[in-house]
Amino acid sequence: MNPILQEKKFSPAERQIIIEEGECMTIKGSIIKTSLLLVLLLVAACFAWKVTNTSINPSAPMYYLLGGVIGGFILAMIITFKPKTAPYLSPIYAAAEGLALGCISAVYNGYAIASAQANGTAVDPNGISSLISGAILLTVITTFVMLFLYRTGAIKVNDKFNRIIKVALISILVFYAIGILVALFGGTDGQFYQLFFGNSILAIVINVIIVAVAAFSLMQDFDLIVKGSQMGAPKYMEWYAAFGLMVTLVWLYLEILRLLSRIQSRN
Repeated sequence: MNPILQEKKFSPAERQIIIEEGECMTIKGSIIKTSLLLVLLLVAACFAWKVTNTSINPSAPMYYLLGGVIGGFILAMIITFKPKTAPYLSPIYAAAEGLALGCISAVYNGYAIASAQANGTAVDPNGISSLISGAILLTVITTFVMLFLYRTGAIKVNDKFNRIIKVALISILVFYAIGILVALFGGTDGQFYQLFFGNSILAIVINVIIVAVAAFSLMQDFDLIVKGSQMGAPKYMEWYAAFGLMVTLVWLYLEILRLLSRIQSRN
């Protein structure tokens, strides 16, 4: 289960406040908030992309990347434990994530173009590679496929489904943690390092599994937004739901980007 969107946080414990304000969370409101956050993320990402590709100072993109990652992480923790801050901090979080995504995407794009040129392929050195456009397209397609499966009831988001996703997410977090520790304190020749950063068949298979888990996590996000509106959650939870959904979308995009990069590097 997406740790950001937990069903218990949608229970209207402050029922009296909701009654006095006369406003509750709605699906439409959550969609609007999600759209606003995604626009902010895209604007910030485009800015960071331009800085990474045109900045005279080679260290400038790193500042945006670190600021986006560290700032985004801190904001995410605050919003997760204090959902009432979501209307104020979610837009800032979206901008921070956009800065990080823009820098990361630009770096991947640079490597993809350089690789294509090395193979004798004519490409625009200032353009967007098929790697980036493919990752964006697949993220959009995957999102709509998951929404279709949820809306049609082809896959039921029940307790069993949630338990499976929860176990998968914990396993992925452990995998990430070990990979980071190995990268920081281990050598680059170890098998686990190659599994985490390499392009072996096994590494690609694991990456595909992670992409699948991220995709199915979207269905949980959709389900919890619907349940939140049905239970009459407070209005600010629309921002919280939008924030949680965006976290999953960013994760999905990054994993698809990494997967496509691995596949491309083998060709």
